[in-house]
Amino acid sequence: MTLTPPEAPVGSPNPAGATAAPASATPAAPATSAGAATASPNPALAAVLAPVADALAWMKPAYEWFHQHPELSMEEEQTRAEIVRRLEAMNAFEITELGGGVTAVLRNGEGPTVLFRADFDGLPVTELTGLPYASTAKAINPEGLEVGTMHACGHDVHVTTLLGAAELMAKGREHWSGTFIALFQPGEEIGAGAKSMVAAGLTEAIPAPDFAFGQHVMGAPAGTFNVVPGPAMSGAQTGTITVYGAGGHGSMPNLAVDPVLLASQIVVRLQGIVSRELKPGTFGVITVGAVQAGNKANIIPDRATLMLSVRAYTDEVADTLKDAIERIVRAECAASGSPQEPDFDWLRGPVTTNDVPTAERVTAALAAHFGPEAILPPEASTGSEDFHHIPAAFGTPYTFWFLGGFADAESAPGNHSPYFAPVQDPTLQAGTEAVIATALEFLG
Repeated sequence: MTLTPPEAPVGSPNPAGATAAPASATPAAPATSAGAATASPNPALAAVLAPVADALAWMKPAYEWFHQHPELSMEEEQTRAEIVRRLEAMNAFEITELGGGVTAVLRNGEGPTVLFRADFDGLPVTELTGLPYASTAKAINPEGLEVGTMHACGHDVHVTTLLGAAELMAKGREHWSGTFIALFQPGEEIGAGAKSMVAAGLTEAIPAPDFAFGQHVMGAPAGTFNVVPGPAMSGAQTGTITVYGAGGHGSMPNLAVDPVLLASQIVVRLQGIVSRELKPGTFGVITVGAVQAGNKANIIPDRATLMLSVRAYTDEVADTLKDAIERIVRAECAASGSPQEPDFDWLRGPVTTNDVPTAERVTAALAAHFGPEAILPPEASTGSEDFHHIPAAFGTPYTFWFLGGFADAESAPGNHSPYFAPVQDPTLQAGTEAVIATALEFLG
């Protein structure tokens, strides 16, 4: 379907050569009982949010555009260009592109500095939502294969709500003082984007924030919030393990060492680590997400590769899991007569640990604005994030919370599902207002 590009957020013309987001062609998704607040007891917050309906008029088609144009991690050129176009149209921010991402600084007199981050990469997932604005995009993955691409983790929501909050903060700057920074980050899904921006000079490019924030849409009731003091998301280790056999003819397995059988035994044996080596009640996850070996039925290959995702809430447990994995892999290789030692390649991401006093202030600010019924009991996520690297580069306390995005939370698909599709109403408004309510809690 061909759609007409909307105007830029503040009425600025579309810069030459930029790819504009299309106008909305679908009605809003049904709202739920939980939703964005319509009034605030905080006069400054109420004033900044007064034009939120005008912002939503462009945010919804912008969201649909981002949803239809996902790009794989660290390849998000079109997405980044659209973010810059919209920020430039606001005519209020100092905009810098670095490390594949974008920063937008709004200086507004004396006062604290707050930073909000949104990630914007998509996933190699073929969308099956059936939405009128579903992604049909394809891309070539690092292995050289064509794959469908989708915003199956809600990063399109993150970008749209932060853009909406940026515009409202700029229009309402007479009601607050300090510095507001919107940071748009690439490559979260592969744990590369935050590090890339830091390595490209982030700490010199923007003022050091006094507080840093982020939010992630999840399968909770739309318009609700989960703020976790302390550890909020697990640390992640991604392991690529190669085990070796001796290739041969499929009809003569006695003359070969079969790495497919070896890899299969490893997959089964790894499942006993969490249940038998961790203390009951201790959180840990080991998932084998991919096993790759061979390409023909009658040829026994000479190697197999396993790709693992390992999650834990503490470094001690993470080390226990990693050591157990390597012990089992080596033992299975020995049992199979593998001709050489296995290879291990590990990437590790930190636990996302919210600063407790900051998280408590965020919770209070959201409860005051949305009502206490919108605040869910704190529950840490088993997912992982690379957001930590940004505040860590500045030595800044942070809080990263979860935004509900589904009308029926009981049947909501998980993140990374081909059916993952948050409802637009009230999710976009709630996410935008949450950013602003939190910003004004910490700004002057």
